[in-house]
Amino acid sequence: MVKFLLWCILLVVCWPLALVALILFPFIWLILLPFRLVGIAVGSAFFIVREIFMLPARVIRAL
Repeated sequence: MVKFLLWCILLVVCWPLALVALILFPFIWLILLPFRLVGIAVGSAFFIVREIFMLPARVIRAL
C-alpha cells in the first residue's frame, strides 16, 4: 500500500517518471527474483543447521 501511495505522489509530481517506473517495475522484479530465491534457500539452510545444533539442548531440556 505504501508503494502505491508513493507512486501516486510521484505521478502527481512527475508523471513521466511515474510511467517509466510503472513499466520497468515488472522487469526489475523478474531480475531480482533469483536473488530472493537464493535468499530463501540460504535462510532455510541456516535454519536447518541451527535446529540440528539445538537438538541436543532440546532433548536434555525435555528430560
